[in-house]
Amino acid sequence: MFNGYFDNAATSFPKPAAVSLAMRRYIDETGGPYGRSAYARAFQASSDVEHVRERMAGILGASAEKIVFCQNATQGINTVLNGLALEGKRVLVSPLEHNAVMRPLHMLKKKFDLTWDMLPHFNDGLVDIAAVPGALTTDTALVIINHQSNVNGLVQPIREIKKAAGKIPVLVDGAQSCGHLDLRLEEWNIDYFAFTGHKGLLGPTGTGGLYLRDPGTVSALINGGTGSRSDSFEMPDFLPDKFEAGTLNMAGILGLGAAVGNPPRPQYTDNDLLALINEIKNIPSLSVLYARDPANQGPVFSFTHSTKDPAMIAADLWERHGVETRAGLHCSPLAHTTLGSFPQGSVRIAPSPYHSSGDFKHLLTAIEQVCAA
Repeated sequence: MFNGYFDNAATSFPKPAAVSLAMRRYIDETGGPYGRSAYARAFQASSDVEHVRERMAGILGASAEKIVFCQNATQGINTVLNGLALEGKRVLVSPLEHNAVMRPLHMLKKKFDLTWDMLPHFNDGLVDIAAVPGALTTDTALVIINHQSNVNGLVQPIREIKKAAGKIPVLVDGAQSCGHLDLRLEEWNIDYFAFTGHKGLLGPTGTGGLYLRDPGTVSALINGGTGSRSDSFEMPDFLPDKFEAGTLNMAGILGLGAAVGNPPRPQYTDNDLLALINEIKNIPSLSVLYARDPANQGPVFSFTHSTKDPAMIAADLWERHGVETRAGLHCSPLAHTTLGSFPQGSVRIAPSPYHSSGDFKHLLTAIEQVCAA
């Protein structure tokens, strides 16, 4: 049976069967709050959440005590950008950033004297590592890197970028990479890493988190109840409480734990994906947005047509062939400007581990027929 869902860069589908079971088990059976109250049900709920935090630590290559849960990567990014002392400072960004980064930066630029510039890069958006030291100035306070682009799938070498940045902290947007790539955040000295649960990790929406190498450098974005130090109006200064005000998304977090604990075996190979990209590149009138070096290609790419509007192509793919994609700017106008596809955007293809090489063949036929009509 053909799996026509190719919009996994927006949110993954399907999820492992264990996800809904874990969420339902919490809602119907376990219940109980996290970090509050002193009875068996509450102890169990708190223990279950900490187990998920430990699982995420293994995926991130980081210490569990430096990981906090958020509702998504966007909240994690906003926590860092609003929690650092960036007034009067300069921020460098990669050329493929999502609006999860650019909109908070734009807001901070209007709020006070903050400036941002793009890192030196090549045509496909890959950061030019050798040129990074020359782009750093005395007022550069932060470097931000979109680890895997949600437009062309390019994977940035964050380890090398951090080395080139030296003592300047690096914030990584891992929304698209987490769950797809090997991560060793502590070994690579990454300062901040925001991730979401509902994409590559195959978890439910409304889940995600933030890793902070030095939590003391960032102030809390949200203040409120934590179940700890309830005698004070001040937020606790220890983790995870400092960044986990309010009741957590318990069902979602446990669903995320079930997802990362039960990953499916991929049904396609990297070579299958590269072959699909090459086949689409050969279709007349199409231009593919992808990483020029296959070693930098993640499981996302997109394409444009010389005359046809991306939205019309996406509509035809769905109505005529049952292929679900996303067309437009993908909340990433900076990336599309860098890649030359602004303002019309592109048609994005984002497979999941559940897709097979047979699904790729069906997709290729659909694109050929729609773009030839």
